[in-house]
Amino acid sequence: MSRIIKSPPRRPFPGARAAVMLLLAGLVSPAWTASALDTVTMSIPTKTFQQTMYPIAQDRGYMREEGLDLKLVYIEATPSIQSLMAGTIQFTGSGTSALVALAKGSAPLKVVIASNDRVLQWLLVRPNIAGPRDLKGKIVATTGVATAATFMLRQVLGKHGLDGAKDVNIIDPGPNNQLTALVSGIADAAILGPDQRYIGLDNGMKELFFFGNEVKNSWGTVATSDRFIKEQPKMVGGFLRATLKALRWMRKDREGAVGAMMKFSGLERAQAARVYDDLMPTFTTNATVDDETQKNDLVIIRQVAGAANDIPNGRAYDFSFALDAEQQLNRAGWKP
Repeated sequence: MSRIIKSPPRRPFPGARAAVMLLLAGLVSPAWTASALDTVTMSIPTKTFQQTMYPIAQDRGYMREEGLDLKLVYIEATPSIQSLMAGTIQFTGSGTSALVALAKGSAPLKVVIASNDRVLQWLLVRPNIAGPRDLKGKIVATTGVATAATFMLRQVLGKHGLDGAKDVNIIDPGPNNQLTALVSGIADAAILGPDQRYIGLDNGMKELFFFGNEVKNSWGTVATSDRFIKEQPKMVGGFLRATLKALRWMRKDREGAVGAMMKFSGLERAQAARVYDDLMPTFTTNATVDDETQKNDLVIIRQVAGAANDIPNGRAYDFSFALDAEQQLNRAGWKP
């Protein structure tokens, strides 16, 4: 596995005064003043906007302030869960897959971050589809017939008078081929993420649903292991504080966040600004979601996993570190 984000050159840290206050309060490790840092490895599946706050946390020195050196590695969802269980990584950006592993086999994992309280998926359709009922008998391209987004789509269709299991034909055209299937006419509709959504709209497709307006679920979740929580709670807490600092900075500094996304994702400035303006309002303020959202998530997870038993929220989520981090930063008066 290779490192993606290099440690920044030594320079004064943003928010230095607040960092000193946190240090004096015993809430920040003094390790950031020395050369030795604890390495924390996080896997991410893609370079999406939700992931941008982690390289920001590293580049702006927020991780270093916590005595941490963050390394980002690209690992697909299923292998990342295996790596998390083995202890070769400490966090995974594939939080949904971690919950599926928990539901299927009681994997000792927990979601500790929820970046968004709205689902960043869209249903785009061909121009001849005027409304939801026109989807009856039509073909919908998805990322898989048993993925979370597909089960959410069935819920949404039910709200609009269709039987999501019978009235549409779900296909999986292969990785990253949903938009191609839609534009080429193989499919009449497609579930798309932010990047493909923009391309689809620019090519004459229509937006029928934004899932974030139709269901109450989380998105952009990050998971870690119960073992890491038990053995390294200070590192978990430091990771969450650094992440919340980055999230606050992204909200305050649009131009800086757009530039960070351009660097991270390779997007042109206009596209990065478009993504920021559309998606920043969907981010949570403290990397948590409420109990109702957690419960709704786990209903979907049970369907994906084919699990018979309910999963208690407390078995799947631990937002205590995020909530503590928020309180600590507030007490210290930390601002970017």
